[in-house]
Amino acid sequence: MPEDPQRYLDPLTLAKVRGLELQAQLLVEGYLSGMHKSPYHGFSVEFAQHREYVAGDDIRHVDWKVYGRTGKYFLKQYEEETNLVCWLMIDVSESMQYGSGPVSKYDYACMSAAALAYLVLRQQDSAGLITFDDQIRGFLRPSSQPSHLKEMVHVLNQGASKQKTRLAPIFHDAAERIARRGILMIFSDLFDDVADLLAGLRHLRYNRHEVVVFHVLDAAELDFPFQEATLFRGLEQAPELLTDPRSLRRGYLDELRRYISELQSGCRGQNIDYVQLRTDAPLGVALSSYLARRLARKGS
Repeated sequence: MPEDPQRYLDPLTLAKVRGLELQAQLLVEGYLSGMHKSPYHGFSVEFAQHREYVAGDDIRHVDWKVYGRTGKYFLKQYEEETNLVCWLMIDVSESMQYGSGPVSKYDYACMSAAALAYLVLRQQDSAGLITFDDQIRGFLRPSSQPSHLKEMVHVLNQGASKQKTRLAPIFHDAAERIARRGILMIFSDLFDDVADLLAGLRHLRYNRHEVVVFHVLDAAELDFPFQEATLFRGLEQAPELLTDPRSLRRGYLDELRRYISELQSGCRGQNIDYVQLRTDAPLGVALSSYLARRLARKGS
C-alpha cells in the first residue's frame, strides 16, 4: 500500500490551530532567533543586566554611559530570543489500535501530533518525534525545516505495534536522552500503573521540561455503551472475556472515574497539563480549545 503523506494532516484540524501560537510557558533553552525567551544571557535584542568587563570581551557591548558615571567598564547583557523545541511522543502499543468508530486511538493521536508539528514548524520552531510501546521505537531529532513534517508523517505511517505499554521506563529513557529543555507532548491511552507513570513524568519535570499529557480515549471506553452479551477481545496480551456488560457498567465507570481523577490530580501536582481527547470529538476544536486556554493562561 503506497504511503499517503497527507494521511495525518487533516485540513479542518489545521485550519483550527493555524492562527494560534504555541509558546512555552516555562523558560526554554536555545540559541536561534525566535519567539521564546531563554534563561541564558547572550548578546541579542532585549536588555537583561550588566556585568563587569573582563579581558577578551567584545568592547562593542560596553555601556559607555555607565562608564561615564562610574569610570568602570560594564557590558550590556541581553536576554536571548530563542526557538522552541517541541517533542511529540506517540504511544504505538497494541491498545492504541482500538477504535469503536472510524478512527482508532492511534490515528487520532497521529492526527493531533501532525497538526501540532505543523503549527510548531510554521512558527519556525523545532519539532522532534518519539514513538514507543515497551521501548522507544522511533527517535527523530528536532528540526525546524518545513520538510521535517514529511519525515514525521513517514514514521507515523508505520502504524501501531503488537507490544504492551510500559510508560515509566519510556519517560525515564526520554529524560536521559533529551538534554535541552523544551515541551514534551505525550499522546497515549495511559494504560499502565498510575503510580509508576507519574514517577516517570516526575523525572521529565525534574529535568525542567514542560510536559503536556494528551490522554487519548475511545468514546466506547469512556461511555461503555454495550448492552448485549459481548466478547471483549484482550489487547496487549490480556485474555478474551465473554460477559454481560450491563452488570459491569456501573463498576467499570466508577473505576474509570477514579483512574482519571488520580491521573489528573497527579499531573496537577507536578504542574503538568492534562488534556483528555476522545476520538469521537472534532480534533480541531479540541486542540484549538486547549491552545487558546494555554495562551490565555500565559497572558494572565
